[in-house]
Amino acid sequence: MQYFKRLKQGFDPAPLLAELSGVDAIWAEQTGRQQAVTVQREALAVPLRGMVKSAQGGRSRRDVHESRWTSGSHRLPRFQEFLKQFAAEQDGVLGRAKIVCLAAGRQVYPHSDRGEYYKLRNRYHLVLRSTDGSWLKAGDEEVRMQEGELWWFDNKAVHEARNDGQEDRIHLIFDLLPRHLEAQVMRASRKARKASLDA
Repeated sequence: MQYFKRLKQGFDPAPLLAELSGVDAIWAEQTGRQQAVTVQREALAVPLRGMVKSAQGGRSRRDVHESRWTSGSHRLPRFQEFLKQFAAEQDGVLGRAKIVCLAAGRQVYPHSDRGEYYKLRNRYHLVLRSTDGSWLKAGDEEVRMQEGELWWFDNKAVHEARNDGQEDRIHLIFDLLPRHLEAQVMRASRKARKASLDA
């Protein structure tokens, strides 16, 4: 397959799901993304790492490389630890990360992730809950990801997702920048920031 690669299976999602369910009303805290990103309007999200707003300047969000832990992420230390460990294992630099819930019958509409931020980063999905398997399509390929599986996929290709099961499906979705590109990306980012502020 060109657009998907299963990296791991047999991961036990129970501790992460228990931690997530232990935070009251967490899915209702951040709903702005549903209005701002129309292709993802049917998905709920808990942001763990996001764009550094002070670094934006005049750039589009999709061109901003800098990211940080969100203010609420400290309530989910198991998620933080998983992300840090996987980044170290892959020799990567953590980018943006979120937990996404797609309710039964809902979908993420076809789109591709464009911009300087996405161009050099790898996208991963850790499937935490999906009783019937999670259907995703990228390019002309389709997969059905199962609970406890970790996948890489090419989010620069046109992709979409659909929950055709009977229960909510929950994924941890995150990006990694290969470590050897970090200095190059930070130099380009500083140059772009300066140019946008001087304009």
